[in-house]
Amino acid sequence: MVDYLLAFSQSTGIFNFMNSPWGWPIAESVHFIGLSLLLGTVGVFDLRLLGLARSVSLTALHKLVPWGVLGYSLNVTTGTMFLTTAPDQYIYNPAFLTKMLIMLGAGVNMLIFYSTTSNAVKSHLPSVIALNRGRIIGAVSLTCWMAVIVCGRLITYYRPPYHWCLWC
Repeated sequence: MVDYLLAFSQSTGIFNFMNSPWGWPIAESVHFIGLSLLLGTVGVFDLRLLGLARSVSLTALHKLVPWGVLGYSLNVTTGTMFLTTAPDQYIYNPAFLTKMLIMLGAGVNMLIFYSTTSNAVKSHLPSVIALNRGRIIGAVSLTCWMAVIVCGRLITYYRPPYHWCLWC
């Protein structure tokens, strides 16, 4: 897997860019901007689901979703650049693996929201069940994204040696 990721990085020019004097700092900055866009929209939406700023409609907040999608896209792109440039620093890293697992959980939580709760919560008179389900989903989402940030920061502290990887 390490060889495949590194070969991809080298064949696409990502490796050369990331190992240039400004490559890694630019990618880190874009990653942070993406995170700000993502959490600036998702976080506000989640806080609204939890009951804060009730005078702001969820429909109005939902118009910010494209900015969150842009932020997520920036993070996927730069995250791929990090992963493929130094794969051995990531695929054996428990903080990175935990981050990916939590991001999966956040994605499943989002799918649950849109398939079961979104329309009911955005209606003019949502039911108590829909409001409670929305609060739970908002709390899970906010918790997941905070944990993603923490795990992202911890990645740098769990660099190999490979004893961090239980199956290596």
